[in-house]
Amino acid sequence: MSIRFPRPLVPGDRVGVTAPSSGVPKELRARLDVAVRTIEARGFEVVVGDCLDGTTHLSAPAPERARELTEMLLDPAIRAVVPPWGGETGIDVIPHLDFARLRDAQPTWVVGFSDVSTLLTPLTLVSGMATLHGNNLMDTPYRVPEGLLGWLDIVTLAPGSRFTQTPPGRHRASGWDDWVGDPEAHTYTLDTPGRWKRLDSDADLDVRGRLLGGCIETLCNLSGTPYADTTAFARAASEDGLLVYVEACEDNAFSICRNLHGMRLAGFFEGANAVLVGRTAAPDTDTLTQHEAVLDALGPLGVPILADVDCGHVPPYLPLVNGALAHVVHTPTRSEITQTLA
Repeated sequence: MSIRFPRPLVPGDRVGVTAPSSGVPKELRARLDVAVRTIEARGFEVVVGDCLDGTTHLSAPAPERARELTEMLLDPAIRAVVPPWGGETGIDVIPHLDFARLRDAQPTWVVGFSDVSTLLTPLTLVSGMATLHGNNLMDTPYRVPEGLLGWLDIVTLAPGSRFTQTPPGRHRASGWDDWVGDPEAHTYTLDTPGRWKRLDSDADLDVRGRLLGGCIETLCNLSGTPYADTTAFARAASEDGLLVYVEACEDNAFSICRNLHGMRLAGFFEGANAVLVGRTAAPDTDTLTQHEAVLDALGPLGVPILADVDCGHVPPYLPLVNGALAHVVHTPTRSEITQTLA
């Protein structure tokens, strides 16, 4: 399958906001408004959908969420769709999406992470459109640290573009900003130094492949289904191979270990030239760390495993484009990832 990259956004284009999983409670609507204004300040028009209710863990019934998302993706005037954030059970939307129509439609950027991974990966694997695993709508007001790009930067790039990102070497290890008390928060608190770390070896790493992945806790439930057939994708990308990235949100090391074992047995990592593992604040157990969980489950792959990559739930957020060609370099003094939208 060839990957279809959306055309670049230009001022005047529309960005759709809908919540295919969790909506926004009333006390956080001020933050939502700040995020919308941040997009508008870049010259884009924002279209806010109806599926945003934050009373429960879902913004609307599954058919309604699927309908609104599909309408935005099929609307030629809407060039990107950005949910406010992830959620819990967005998987219930999947059966209601018309992947055949989406496969034939002009591709539109879909942006986010966490439970949004439940949609991004199937959209790439089944419909062939590139999707953007990166900072979501509610994080958009933050200033992007030097060396990284935000999703608003990437969606303005034309197919064929190439960009390199280098981690800032610092991340947030404690606490969260109070968006109720300070909805205008725009500076990341990066309070702890930390670099990427190779788990399987101390050797330098120089590896290429086509990116694919997302949140472990959500994608483990799709592995082995027609919506996450990475085996077929790997065969189609056999000349390039894959760079599979995974990241843990909150499950402890035992759960992550089990989930990664299951994903490996389902073929999720077939064709991987390497695995990138996002930095996580998820807990260790008394006898197993998160890094040990990854090695236990993915060590049998026999491929390089690079951990503490800034692509997970820990700020700052390094965006990765599902379907893009990537080149990762990691040495004791240098870490970077270059992505090509081709």
